[in-house]
Amino acid sequence: MQMKRIWYISCMMVLAILIIAATASASADNCKRLDEGLYICEFDSPQKSGSGSSKITVVKISPAYYAFKLLTISEVGGKAMTAKEWAKKYNLVAVTNAGMYQADGSTNVGYMKNFSHINNPKVARSYKTTLAFNPADSTVPDVQIIDSECQNFSELKGKYNTLVQLIRMASCTGNNVWQQQQATWSISAIGKDKSGNMLLLFSRSPYTVHDFIEIIMSLPISIASAAYLEGGRQASLYISTKDVDIEKAGGYGSNYDENSTFQSAWPIPNVIGIVKKQPSTK
Repeated sequence: MQMKRIWYISCMMVLAILIIAATASASADNCKRLDEGLYICEFDSPQKSGSGSSKITVVKISPAYYAFKLLTISEVGGKAMTAKEWAKKYNLVAVTNAGMYQADGSTNVGYMKNFSHINNPKVARSYKTTLAFNPADSTVPDVQIIDSECQNFSELKGKYNTLVQLIRMASCTGNNVWQQQQATWSISAIGKDKSGNMLLLFSRSPYTVHDFIEIIMSLPISIASAAYLEGGRQASLYISTKDVDIEKAGGYGSNYDENSTFQSAWPIPNVIGIVKKQPSTK
């Protein structure tokens, strides 16, 4: 009986190792290293969309090598630009949406501040998620997604110079918090993995937000938290290095034909970008 038990435990350990190895291999096979601390991954969604390629793009960013920036027309002036135009003008390596915006074309739907500039002073209690970076306190991570159900937002709020309130996609216990809906659209989102890397997530193929969350949580990217950025034609992702120049534009939404081949990027007023950190001289 004892030998049988040892054999069973050994088989389970081998199986666990094989699963871990298969997951690591799947991730490596789908990801390309662009630079130290920067990867782009393309996954075939396990759930096929009714339109498009059903590809999920993931940009993995190490905060040890890259800093995050918030750029808004309410602060820098000018007019809304495509993600690529923002990147070219401000020398950004990657750009995505900084959340949804109101009918005035510039104000974020939730709280948004960048150092002394306040884009929207009102905290939307129902959103429960805030992207925080540019720390004012050395005791906190360079960038994180604060979950107000599990963390003290009032306390952490003062420890960061840049805060962007976003709609939560998954609870701090890893549960999908979106109810299923009929409407589908292209989606951009931001997440963080269990190793502390930030993730820019994008799908041009239309999904309900509930299904998109299920999809990204099933991918071999060890996702720990995620927040919704934008949907439909406004959803955007751009990345440019010496080896790649990739522009992803949303093309589907509840008000648009899901079979449309429209590819042009939509001008957006507020963006999150990354820049490479300078090597430390210490």
